[in-house]
Amino acid sequence: MNVNEVLQFVDKLVFDRTGKHLDDVQTAVIEGSWQKQTYDDIAKKCFVSKNHISDVGYQLWQILSEELGEDLKKSNFRSSLERLNIKSSDSCQNNCSIFNFGSQNLYNSPQNSQETDKNNITNSCYHNLKFAPKITRFFDRHSELDQLSDFILNKNIPLISVLGLSGIGKTYLVKRFIDLNLDKFEVIIWKDLQLSNCLGEFITEILANEQLKTTNLIKTSSRENFLNLLQSKKCLIIFDNVEELFISGQFAGQFKPEYKEYQELFTRIKTTEHQSNLILISQEQCSEMLNENLEVDGLELGGLNTIEILKNLGLQDEECWLNLVNLYWGNPVYLQEIASLIKDFYDGKVKDFLAENTSILTTEASRMLALLYNRLSPQEKEVILAISTSNKPLSKEELKNSLNLSSWDLINSLKSLKLRFLLIHIKGNFDLIRVFKEYVKVVVAPLVLP
Repeated sequence: MNVNEVLQFVDKLVFDRTGKHLDDVQTAVIEGSWQKQTYDDIAKKCFVSKNHISDVGYQLWQILSEELGEDLKKSNFRSSLERLNIKSSDSCQNNCSIFNFGSQNLYNSPQNSQETDKNNITNSCYHNLKFAPKITRFFDRHSELDQLSDFILNKNIPLISVLGLSGIGKTYLVKRFIDLNLDKFEVIIWKDLQLSNCLGEFITEILANEQLKTTNLIKTSSRENFLNLLQSKKCLIIFDNVEELFISGQFAGQFKPEYKEYQELFTRIKTTEHQSNLILISQEQCSEMLNENLEVDGLELGGLNTIEILKNLGLQDEECWLNLVNLYWGNPVYLQEIASLIKDFYDGKVKDFLAENTSILTTEASRMLALLYNRLSPQEKEVILAISTSNKPLSKEELKNSLNLSSWDLINSLKSLKLRFLLIHIKGNFDLIRVFKEYVKVVVAPLVLP
């Protein structure tokens, strides 16, 4: 039994009792308690107080004690669940679970137990999530989580892209979906293209795995065998940091010559009949990510419009928090860094920080924005410099008159910036997202403009 199985089990019990899934703090309490961490350690990871973690834990132990008919608490949580020996039952229907307690079997079946769940997975599953992130805080992305679940579990769309700027929460959203739906897939594999990007080695490693050798693979190319695996088993494959496959310094979404095989694979997965799903996580969009049968081209994540990001970070002036969120475009990574800066140098007073009337970019935020800027084509850099030096959004005509670009280059530059999620289109006019515009104005423009 691993921590993901425990999280899935507890989430089901809590949902049956309350009608709500585990939130990010509850998830951290269960995961931390399973791993024998103290409440103090869990609180630090969640950026909340120890008392709050203790209250959340007390409520969870009450629910679990009542559901399992046994007095559970943090000190005996793991030992009790290991003794109960949670496991999936092939004979139960619709995700029925058996808890072995000594020689007795305690059954917990949902109301619609007469309906067989076609997604019931046997013990032969293979889940490789060693490169997936560990979630400590999951912010308010419930509508996006529902949409991702609908695309995959209801509509069974074979290729889904999750798109947006670095730090916006793409990877955490996908990992949260996986944690809640482990039992829906026989094979789950997470590949981070920032660490390794050889497709041939990836496919060879999968096909060589002992747990997958029972699949009736055809004796042909490894790529065909991989597609056959997607047909014979319910698989979920995640490629993270897909922008690593694209050429830097050119318009967005163009594959490097050595990675054309990925381009071909993505197309095959969209057009070949199978029962599996592929999720692409990227800061750039390519044409292969488009789906004709979707109302939107993938799932695009914008900034969060909630002060929950800033809670328990030691800040004052809560009435000003939303202004701070908007200033940094609701990016959780940027906001947590700037909150630390405000705490250290403004005594936690958000009002005093905002009185500076400027966006201060931390070292990490500047590094991330520099990476974005360096990926742009020369034509895109001309466009963003023109926009960044204007105090208002610019029309296409205004940009054309101020730049030495052909209509073709201007249109393609605007399209490419949109595919990178840097451009805002407002009633026929164009602007940059605020934090990137500030970076270009403060860091880039003084270096390149006369």
